[in-house]
Amino acid sequence: MKAAVFHQTGGLEVLQIEEVPYPVPGPQDVIVKVRACGVNHLDLHSRRGRTRVAPMPHICGSEIAGEIDALGDAVSGLSIGQRVAVAPYLFCGRCEYCRSGEEVLCLSGDIIGLASQGGFAEYVRVPASSVVPLPEGLDFVSAAAVALSTITAWHMLTIRAPLLPGQDVLVQAAGSGVGSAAIQIAKLCGARVIATAGSDEKLERARALGADEVINYRTTDLVQEVRRLTNKRGVDVVVDHIGKDTWGQSIACLARKGRLVTCGSTSGDVAETNVWLLFIKEIALIGSYGGTRHDLAEVLKLVARGQLKPVVHGTYPLSAIAEAQRLMEERQQFGKLIILPND
Repeated sequence: MKAAVFHQTGGLEVLQIEEVPYPVPGPQDVIVKVRACGVNHLDLHSRRGRTRVAPMPHICGSEIAGEIDALGDAVSGLSIGQRVAVAPYLFCGRCEYCRSGEEVLCLSGDIIGLASQGGFAEYVRVPASSVVPLPEGLDFVSAAAVALSTITAWHMLTIRAPLLPGQDVLVQAAGSGVGSAAIQIAKLCGARVIATAGSDEKLERARALGADEVINYRTTDLVQEVRRLTNKRGVDVVVDHIGKDTWGQSIACLARKGRLVTCGSTSGDVAETNVWLLFIKEIALIGSYGGTRHDLAEVLKLVARGQLKPVVHGTYPLSAIAEAQRLMEERQQFGKLIILPND
């Protein structure tokens, strides 16, 4: 089968399309014929060496949708040809966090495409426990587009920092997968959404998704504009996955009792925190890591009903994976970039 692999970490030039062996399923595994796989910042981190991966040569790709092509001997309840999405956060099912339903915090957890081979290939091996059947009528591209970024945003705004109707939320980087999903989820919760982006084109698309107010962070003082839009009060929740570059501004935009919920650090892991603001305003800093199988199932239902709309910048053949990753590196996309390995 064909796959996009790299033998060493580095720039886009390390990506190669090669023939690799068809994966062999273990007793509790399934083989999925990959119809669509989303590009994520995690893929960029892995290819550059920021996130440790194994084995080499390596195949990334965590946002997978397709059809079951083979079943392990001990797998039951699934069938060849069944249309599925793959919950990307792998879990043991036995530790204290798995037993309490918090499988993303599994003590031996992983993400598909890190310690295991991922979905930028014609076929991928995944645990049978990680597949979620697709609702009737839902296409593969839409399913892959929500398989990681959208369930991450869903977990942030319904579990970790649940929004209430009438609250104000600031969504940083509206053009990202998490950002474009968070706008829609916040509106479903009844919140007023203020979205940021670095171009007027992206801001218009954010408005089309439901953002009530938009801010170009390149041309406008973000903190002052949020104060103006909220009558100096600040917002109740900030959705941030940028990290170092936006951390201080995100904290400064919060109202008293405000919550900053973060799921990433694409601009850097270490940021300064104004501790004075933290305690005098009783601000909460909340980490949020991915989403569960239950989160994915709920999101897929909402997409199938038309209540959430996957935002897809474009689809690309496997041979164009370097171009798709370049667009993400340069922040040129709005929404998800989807690879079609079997196209």
